Amino acid sequence: MKSTRIVLASRPTGMPQPENFRTETVELEAPGPGHALLQTLYLSLDPYMRGRMSDAPSYAPPVEVDQTMCGATVSRVLESTDPAFAPGDIVLGYAGWQTHSVEHTSYLRTLDPAAAPLTTALGVLGMPGFTAYSGLLTIGRPQPGETVVVAAATGPVGATVGQIAKIKGARAIGIAGGPQKTALLRDHFGFDAALDHRAPDFAEQLAAATPDGIDVYFENVGGHVFDAVLSRLNKFARIPVCGLVAGYNATDLPPGPDRLGLLMGHILRKSLTLRGFIQTEFLDQFGEFYPAVSGWVANGDIAYLEDVVDGLDHTVEAFQGLLTGKNLGKLIIKVAD
Repeated sequence: MKSTRIVLASRPTGMPQPENFRTETVELEAPGPGHALLQTLYLSLDPYMRGRMSDAPSYAPPVEVDQTMCGATVSRVLESTDPAFAPGDIVLGYAGWQTHSVEHTSYLRTLDPAAAPLTTALGVLGMPGFTAYSGLLTIGRPQPGETVVVAAATGPVGATVGQIAKIKGARAIGIAGGPQKTALLRDHFGFDAALDHRAPDFAEQLAAATPDGIDVYFENVGGHVFDAVLSRLNKFARIPVCGLVAGYNATDLPPGPDRLGLLMGHILRKSLTLRGFIQTEFLDQFGEFYPAVSGWVANGDIAYLEDVVDGLDHTVEAFQGLLTGKNLGKLIIKVAD
């Protein structure tokens, strides 16, 4: 069996460019004991992949140059040496940017196509949804009547955060880029207010939308969005730090005065809880996450949105768009039918 794959050809500086990747076709070995041969159907694209292209110290090892780019996948089993997986089964795995793979079956989870659309295993019912659930409820702890603000709110993490906040009785304020996305926040996801961070008066709009301050800020972006949020935080506010996508392509520290003292002053005076996290810290909660969120999706309490791009050959372009906010919803590459 041959696989077409996209490998990391060189480490990007700033925005990843096509020359940082290489497409090649390789022969796969037959699956050994405890392994399965898989055909990729869907590939997830997520902001964390930018960090894996760098060899800077991080919470996960970098993708090595000349190795297949990482990524969660929904795949079809073609062959298996493990009796728990049969040809034709659909599984969630981690094959990365390629059409076929051989994976150890301990890393696979069987999916039921009748229970939910397969793509939801990469979004609202997968890692992004679990990130939202565990980060918001464990660190954010929204209470009825509180105000929850989330950045990158039309993405799979942010949209789920805002809707879970509303389920818990809080008021949800979403921040996104452009009128199309702010309309989605109001009309599709049911946020109480939606703000465009590109608006020249964004800080004033945020102040007007949060007259009682902010109790929970779910951070996905950083940059000028956090600058505007900081002064609106209430005493004892909680800030789960999930991502800082505004700086993922930065090659140097931002210009301007040192604002560390300002941040630390707010943390001290307001008794803020600012906690970074990786969803794998909370894997013991997955057993409660899946029935809860799948139930909310089924009864309409949680809506989701997917941006599906057809063809592995469009992966690099789609990933560049993800880093600049061009996608609408969870970005997925359809690799095969």
